[in-house]
Amino acid sequence: MTEIVLVRHGQANSAATDEASYDQLSDLGRQQATWLGDHMRGHNERFNRVISGTLQRQQDTASAMGYGPDETDARLNELSYFALTQAVEAQHGIPAPQEAAEFARYLPEVMGYWAAGHLDNMPERFEDFTGRIEALIDEVCTGHGKVLLVTSGGVISMIVRHVLMLDMAATAKVMLHINNSSLHRLQYVHGGLMLGMFNATPHLDRPDRAAARTFI
Repeated sequence: MTEIVLVRHGQANSAATDEASYDQLSDLGRQQATWLGDHMRGHNERFNRVISGTLQRQQDTASAMGYGPDETDARLNELSYFALTQAVEAQHGIPAPQEAAEFARYLPEVMGYWAAGHLDNMPERFEDFTGRIEALIDEVCTGHGKVLLVTSGGVISMIVRHVLMLDMAATAKVMLHINNSSLHRLQYVHGGLMLGMFNATPHLDRPDRAAARTFI
């Protein structure tokens, strides 16, 4: 049996307005990753492979956890969120939300345009984004043992979509609720992937860490 443990990176620079400035952990994000690593070692978590995306926030999360990475793979990199928002505004007149409450309406709409092929000049097509993720997961499942993948919320939501065969509206709802530094577990058994855990943050369950739970 292959077990896959997914971790979303710690909180990044939430005040960023472009991909490059977003791609760094905040002080809280680094602390979240450190706490998660301490929790996992306290529960004797050991991995045959540790792979992160090539983005800095993903590699730094793995390092702060104390788990490598042993390898990097660009197929674990996040979608180009800022390119999506700019394309939707320029081509469909839908500006990015200014308040968090509006984001729950906005994200499914944006993802729907992208998935339907209604955004031009994107860095990556939706089909290519999902295809690279599914190809990596299929490769990991051909091996054995426990594998840690340190990645991002959009990637995790697409893996959940693949496993549970979700439609785009449901996938967007999944994406909205993935915590920074959250844990997700998959088991490859009997020729199929099973979702065993979603969006757990046991390292943040203590009352004095309640304010350390973040989505963005």
